[in-house]
Amino acid sequence: MFFSGDPSNRKRVDLGGRSSKERDRQKLLEQTRLERNRRLWLRQQNSAAIKIQKCYRGRKAVEAERSRVRDKFFLTFGQCCQDVNRQCFSPDSDFLRQLLFFFNPKYAADVSALVETCRLLQQFVQDNGDVVGLFAGADYACKRGLVEYRVKHLVYACIRVLYENRNQLKDQLCLAPEKSNTSANILLKAIILLIDQRLPWACNTISYLLRRNIYSLFREIILTGKENFQGSIGIVSSLERVLALIISHVGLEPCCCPNIDPCWSFSSQIFTFPFLWRLFPHLKEVFATPGLSQHYVHQMALCVKDHTNVLPADISSDFPGYACLLGNLLEAAGVAFTQPGSFDWAVDFATVATFLLQALPPIQAGHNDSRMGEDDMLGGDDLTEVVLNRDLEQQISSAIDPRFLLQLTNVLLGGFSPARGSPDDKEVAAVGAACAFLHVTFNILPLERIMTVLAYRTELVPVLWNFMKRCHENQKWSSLSEQSAYLPADAPGWLLPLAVFCPVYKHMLMIVDNEEFYEQEKPLSLVDIRCLIVILRQALWQILWLNPATTPNFSADGASAMKRHPVEFLQHRVCVVASELLSQLQDWNNRREFTAPSDFHADGVNDVFFSQAMTENTRANDILKQAPFLVPFTSRAKIFNSQLAALKERNSSHAIFTRNRFKIRRDHILEDAFNQLNALAEEDLRGVIRITFVNEFGVEEAGIDGGGIFKDFMENITRAAFDVQYGLFKETADHLLYPNPGSGLVHEQHLQFFHFLGTVLAKAMFEGILVDIPFATFFLSKLKQKYNYLNDLPSLDPELYRHLIFLKHYEGEISELELYFVIVNNEYGEQTEEELLPGGKNIRVTNENVITFIHLVANHRLNFQIRQQSSHFLRGFQQLIQKDWIDMFNEHEFQLLISGSVDGFDIIDLRAHTNYTGGYHQDHYVIEMFWEVVQNFSLANQRKFLKFVTGCSRGPLLGFKYLEPLFCIQRAAGSASEEALDRLPTSATCMNLLKLPPYRSKQQMEQKLLYAINADAGFDLS
Repeated sequence: MFFSGDPSNRKRVDLGGRSSKERDRQKLLEQTRLERNRRLWLRQQNSAAIKIQKCYRGRKAVEAERSRVRDKFFLTFGQCCQDVNRQCFSPDSDFLRQLLFFFNPKYAADVSALVETCRLLQQFVQDNGDVVGLFAGADYACKRGLVEYRVKHLVYACIRVLYENRNQLKDQLCLAPEKSNTSANILLKAIILLIDQRLPWACNTISYLLRRNIYSLFREIILTGKENFQGSIGIVSSLERVLALIISHVGLEPCCCPNIDPCWSFSSQIFTFPFLWRLFPHLKEVFATPGLSQHYVHQMALCVKDHTNVLPADISSDFPGYACLLGNLLEAAGVAFTQPGSFDWAVDFATVATFLLQALPPIQAGHNDSRMGEDDMLGGDDLTEVVLNRDLEQQISSAIDPRFLLQLTNVLLGGFSPARGSPDDKEVAAVGAACAFLHVTFNILPLERIMTVLAYRTELVPVLWNFMKRCHENQKWSSLSEQSAYLPADAPGWLLPLAVFCPVYKHMLMIVDNEEFYEQEKPLSLVDIRCLIVILRQALWQILWLNPATTPNFSADGASAMKRHPVEFLQHRVCVVASELLSQLQDWNNRREFTAPSDFHADGVNDVFFSQAMTENTRANDILKQAPFLVPFTSRAKIFNSQLAALKERNSSHAIFTRNRFKIRRDHILEDAFNQLNALAEEDLRGVIRITFVNEFGVEEAGIDGGGIFKDFMENITRAAFDVQYGLFKETADHLLYPNPGSGLVHEQHLQFFHFLGTVLAKAMFEGILVDIPFATFFLSKLKQKYNYLNDLPSLDPELYRHLIFLKHYEGEISELELYFVIVNNEYGEQTEEELLPGGKNIRVTNENVITFIHLVANHRLNFQIRQQSSHFLRGFQQLIQKDWIDMFNEHEFQLLISGSVDGFDIIDLRAHTNYTGGYHQDHYVIEMFWEVVQNFSLANQRKFLKFVTGCSRGPLLGFKYLEPLFCIQRAAGSASEEALDRLPTSATCMNLLKLPPYRSKQQMEQKLLYAINADAGFDLS
């Protein structure tokens, strides 16, 4: 054909390798699918349009019908209902049917008609008294459905009027019904009349109201008129009476009201209103009645256990709903605790209050500066911190007062007598609820007001201990975590009881005296304490070694930590408080042993543990920091020596080039050392220091300091500085040293001297030199930055301790003794009076505050008076010895690190680690005689011998294996001539070397050795 001008008929060639038929088929299917979807969408549009039109036409028809009925109603009964009589309320009348059909609370005419209807209703009932007959006539049973329908819709209409017109009616809501005939009061009185619990339709009506979320309407009504309610103290308003009727109906027999959604319940909508009981004090009395409060609190507890958030939106940021709910619940608790059958209520209350408290930010109403709570808390993610309204914060903190804690613990735990066997479910529930509440309270509120009442005015410690002991003996810890709403089912059951028991018992031990603890065995017997040590030890080992939790980084914000990671935080708190308590019990055991020291040691310390011990951020290293007593003392001492050795090695290269040499006059050793060593930098102090002594004639003593002279220097300087005659230290009755509180009167530079002496002691420990200085335990506690308590006072002032114990147990009226909160200091004849509290000279000691007085006196003598001296001593000490290293040891062990064992040294151990040279060997007859002679020395002479050959009167803490270098005996005087045998033995302390002539008899050897070790001639003999 010829070309027609139409290009569409031209043959197309597909170079893509695909059939054009296949491509066209896919395109056709896609077009078909799109067409199908478009037709479906059009059908849906048409259907929706039909429904909308149908609904609109229906609503329009209804509105038209309502308008028609409204016009007919006003035409029949009058514009102001002036033609209404009693018969209009009967079932056969159209009056209520028409009114309820067209009624709209936004129309003023409808509202006026409803108000007049309610006024007439009250008038007719007042005249006759038969409200049932007014609505149902003679036969209520036949007309029951119709009557109930009319009544419930009439009541709901009244409430809708109050809600829709709440801004106009807010001034009328707080008035008492007897004194007002305002529109709001008329409507409220009609509601009160129609929902009276004695009426047969009451249950059905209130059920209908609850299904219509009536409490959310009341919440908005109250929120609008709250300012007016605050001025209506002593007046029971109609609105308050309506609320009281509705809340008191639920849960009472023969009520059959269904449970509504907790989001729209009284607990959620009304109970979360700030300061509810200030607005409605009568409502508080109704709520606290037996059975009623239990019903609502139990409903809240169920929501808590299901972790359901049912609270409405907060009124404002500083009035969060959970905090308002908590404040109202705590205020109502005081009344509810006094009601019969309050145990179940208390369990549910504690469960709910625990979760609400945990959600709170830290309470600022008191600063948590108690010494009981030096905590490391959780930091975590950055969150916007809620700041509570000050009045709301005060409401919460004031409610948890000593009286409240006493009531709660007595109701929950007071009914359980000491028993054997496994705890039953009731006891487990009570202990779990009480411990969860107290654990959270400890970390939210200031501790100083809580601990004292729990420790001294409740039976919390003995009851908890009895529970813990039975769970331990019967292996029933799991029952607590299975039943507790706070713990997950797989968490250890002992976490909660220990988190509460440990801090309270620790607080109790602060004021327990030695007679009570050891003789009277109060509050726990020594047998029970031994069992407690086992429980604490096993708990700590499981937390820190067997099942360590991957806890976040804990910082100062404990409330946030507890909120974000409750179980991990609980485990952390148990670790802290159990470690503190076990450390305190170890202190009691060091004062007077009631159990073997090994009872504090964990069973699983092995080679794997030691391989990790010196590596940061390992489990073993964490144990050494948090619970070092789990590891035997000798093992910790080895780790300490290894840490020192590692530090020395790091400083060895620096020390080669900065060796310091000093000339020290023996008769001015302290002044020379202070002037010369005090100027050294920290790096130089860690390095090698060499000493040359100058005798009283100004002549340098013979001998080259290879370490032995420095050892002698350390012993001499410590002996001089810590001598009580020098005035820096004083002595207890047991000849133990502590800083002189009046040292400033003796030395102008006394604080600088204490800093220097701290450095000297640290240098001695750094070099492994033992010094024979017995320190008082309470002073060593200050070096560990711990506080001392009453039981430490006997070592300082036994007489003062006896007087304080007399006061503690005094049965008469202490105020008659004319004691005040002041203490008299007497230093070098100068008496000064110091107040223990601000204004203490005007505060008399009474039976109520005597415990505080005793605590303050002990604190003043043991902590306050020596705080400056101890602080400067500690600063000097920490120049060389890190705090973490010393924290591995208690005070008794710290003293052993400083001075070694007071039991002498082991001759067999020394002999096993001795080298021989110059022809001697271990089986040589002279060596055999030598060891027999030394073995027979007195303890004093053995110490002198050790000082003679090593420069120190005490052996290494871990045995002579660690003596550097090992002790060596060298043959002196090559020939056995009489002249050679007449020589004295000599020593080279820098090499721990004894040069011993080959004496022929024991008598001669003993005589020469005793003369040499008692010569006290410096190093000239060498």
